[in-house]
Amino acid sequence: MNFPPGYLTLFERSNFFESPCYDDTMKYFSQFEQTGKAEMFTFGISPQGRELKFIVVGKDGDFTPQSARANGKAVVLIQNGIHAGEIEGKDACMLMLREMLITKELSYLLDHLVLVIIPILNVDGHERTSPFNRPNQNGPATMGWRTTSWNLNLNRDYMKADAPEMKALLQLYRDWLPDFCIDNHSTDGANFRYHITYGIEQHVNIDRELARWAIELLMPFVVERTETAGFVTGPYFELYGEELHEGFTDWPALPRYSTGYAAAQNRLCLLVETHSLKPFKNRVFSTKTMNTAVLEFINSQHKEVRDLNYFADANTVHEYRHERKLFPLVFKGTDEFEMFSFKGVESTQEETDITGSNVTRYSDVPADFEIPFYRKAETTIEVEVPFAYAIPPEFAHLVDILKLHGIETKQIHDGEKLSVERYRFIDIEFAPKPYEGRQRVSCNVELFRENTFLPAGTFIVYTQQRTLRVIMHLLEPQSADSFVSWGCFNAFFERKEYAEPYVMEPIARKMLEDDPKLREEFEAKLADDDEFKNDPGVRLNFFYEHSPYFDKCERVYPIMRIPHKNSQ
Repeated sequence: MNFPPGYLTLFERSNFFESPCYDDTMKYFSQFEQTGKAEMFTFGISPQGRELKFIVVGKDGDFTPQSARANGKAVVLIQNGIHAGEIEGKDACMLMLREMLITKELSYLLDHLVLVIIPILNVDGHERTSPFNRPNQNGPATMGWRTTSWNLNLNRDYMKADAPEMKALLQLYRDWLPDFCIDNHSTDGANFRYHITYGIEQHVNIDRELARWAIELLMPFVVERTETAGFVTGPYFELYGEELHEGFTDWPALPRYSTGYAAAQNRLCLLVETHSLKPFKNRVFSTKTMNTAVLEFINSQHKEVRDLNYFADANTVHEYRHERKLFPLVFKGTDEFEMFSFKGVESTQEETDITGSNVTRYSDVPADFEIPFYRKAETTIEVEVPFAYAIPPEFAHLVDILKLHGIETKQIHDGEKLSVERYRFIDIEFAPKPYEGRQRVSCNVELFRENTFLPAGTFIVYTQQRTLRVIMHLLEPQSADSFVSWGCFNAFFERKEYAEPYVMEPIARKMLEDDPKLREEFEAKLADDDEFKNDPGVRLNFFYEHSPYFDKCERVYPIMRIPHKNSQ
């Protein structure tokens, strides 16, 4: 052992089957500060009162974003334990930093890099420890819980940012704006021979040059290094159907996830997924190998990475604001596939009286077989990017979330009359059960234009900024991760005032007498729509919605689009 005893990890002392608790983890990482090349910081507090910590590692004292940029370094963010039961990334980073800062085999990786490492993101979930938290996982001896103490899955929270931990992470991300991210996980599901799998965005949800660099240059290097070290490596497997033989997918990740969020920020994030059925030792060392390979490649191409990110920011604004290309907002996978040679194991289906159906039984016998790989996606909704959005001052709490994402806003001091575009919600459908603490909603929209008065205090969000993709996904209602889709405006789908039939019927009769066009529309609906004809409440509602008593804000999105001047 060519390092001081204090740097021997619990993982190693336990014959590779234990991982340290929160307190011991932070003590281990903090001792790297003694090298003068690392510094620990607190970036938030969990609901149960634990400090969220990160360690910055750089050989030139680059412990601030400003210093790292000034010295031309590429910043790499490595986060561990967003799902706290999947914790091998934490132990892998301990070993990796020891080789950078103590034994120095990997010290060269800091020549052109500054590392921002989060040992544990979901700290409360990490301390909800048990040997029984993940029944599909082979070690460590005890492991943390997937969700936070609020029972939220942080890797669904990147856009809405409900959790205090996510708010803290977004502020950290905004301040450092990393050039590359690594998100370390362990996956479960089917049994197969792959030790480690990876996911990285390559679809229309990310800048094309970033995607090309990742797929053609970065990942071939990383996969080759990882497999040379003895770890069977493949793309991340998201099942297409219920069974593996039906195939797996690689479709655009929504921005609620780490990889999709980085793409919306014009950055790359590598999803690292070890296989939970493999021994904990294997998972830690395969994670360390893949992380190290990524750092090695980025260290050698630090200038290229920074340039790619700079141009991705610029190109996003140029394409969607200056060239006025339609923004791809909603995607879906297609049925197009290619065959993939899958490294699996032999399995059988066995009927069991426990479930009354068949259960898969996996063997240890290797088996290669061809399965469909669905990796094509199409855009189903695209929209024109407006000049700006106008957010009424009463929604300042949503503006706070925008600012966490690095989105710049301006608050007007004087009221202003303006022609704006508005959305009216149609085809509204609420999810049958809550998801991540929210009652989600999907809808279509009708666009209309009106002249309106923007009061003092209105927030203006100009789209000519590098965060354009995040802006569009948050503020366009039909985006799957918009404020609307996450239920922030559900009250606007509700009717708050009503007209009693005995009051409304005389008004309706007078409306028919005074408005021939309305009478014509009413009689046409009676003739053509039996449901309308046979429902007294619907018939009366027809008049209520056409009357001056109807709430003109019902089903109307309060956030407005300010169109480009040459389209007014």
